[in-house]
Amino acid sequence: MQTFYADLHIHIGRTSSGRAVKITGSKTLTLAKILETASARKGLDIIGIIDCHSPEVIEEMMEMIEQGELQELKEGGLRFQETTLIPGSEIEIYDQYCHGPIHVLAYFPTLMLMKQFSDWMSQHMKNIHLSSQRIYCDGLTLQRKVHELGGLFIPAHVFTPFKSLFGRGVERSLTEVFDAQLIDAIELGLSSDTNMVSRIKELQAYTFVSNSDAHSLGKLAREYQKLQLAEANFAELKMALHEQQGRAVTANYGLNPLLGKYHQTVCAKCGERLGNEATICTNCGSMQIVKGVATRIQELSEDFLNERNRPPYIHQVPLDFIPGIGPKMMERLIEAFGTEMNILHVVTLNQLEQVVPHKIAHLIDLARTGQLAIEVGGGGIYGKIQSE
Repeated sequence: MQTFYADLHIHIGRTSSGRAVKITGSKTLTLAKILETASARKGLDIIGIIDCHSPEVIEEMMEMIEQGELQELKEGGLRFQETTLIPGSEIEIYDQYCHGPIHVLAYFPTLMLMKQFSDWMSQHMKNIHLSSQRIYCDGLTLQRKVHELGGLFIPAHVFTPFKSLFGRGVERSLTEVFDAQLIDAIELGLSSDTNMVSRIKELQAYTFVSNSDAHSLGKLAREYQKLQLAEANFAELKMALHEQQGRAVTANYGLNPLLGKYHQTVCAKCGERLGNEATICTNCGSMQIVKGVATRIQELSEDFLNERNRPPYIHQVPLDFIPGIGPKMMERLIEAFGTEMNILHVVTLNQLEQVVPHKIAHLIDLARTGQLAIEVGGGGIYGKIQSE
């Protein structure tokens, strides 16, 4: 078995022709740039690009295969240099059983199956070219189609106040909308971690994944996981999510939930931080309250004997969050150590101090284990790292 690092939730901002895919995504977030950045700069072994249903993206991938830049793997996935691409799609469900819209992720082993899924979705969707679009069928139908095509089905950022399973979609249980047996993992999202959700009983059946939901190149690997696999391919990933034959997620790396932009309940109008039970802002009187992830998780938690042995969730601060690390400093680090994964997991403090000032090296070392002081985020505003 070997160790692999994976970020399974990366958006495409534009196609090579300039056509928008994820409208809120950076224009530089193209398929080619994502692959180059993930492999050469970030050092990711596996990435999930979740806008591969877009017809122009499919065409780009086919062209890269024909030109020898992408290689289709026998066990699923496509190899680019040192990185395996898992084709995926983010979809919005809002059927008769939902209290609000829910985003989900679907992944497929081959480009042919991804195209079949895209063709099927185009019959149930107004604009197949865009990311995260609403599908006009119920959640169960979508789940069954994904599994019929040999895919993986994962509810996305499940506690986010907007467009998520528990943040908006259901009152208490995922079974209100989905078949529990057809869920392959749960994506926690930026404002939660393993420990926070340890008392939500129905989630104990699932492996947790932590992903970046990147809307720009710099945000790749903002959150990710360490996997124990024999090889970097779709079949191995599937086994890891189901903890089969020694394959597993062995660690989750992510922001301290306090840094997440929806962690704390706040007033949507003035940004005042509020208590868990607040229904009106104590500062401006507004009733536009954005319930924080921490509050929602507390509502769903219950007392029970939790015997599941989870891998560690390591509160790691991304390098570009650290005060003092700008573009020039980052380039110096990459030139010296190759990739961000090397900087975060391999390079020693002493080696860092040979390249950057002591204070920066020390901050990086603290960031790798989540020891930096932070200011809590909420209401759509990220928390902040406090410099020493």
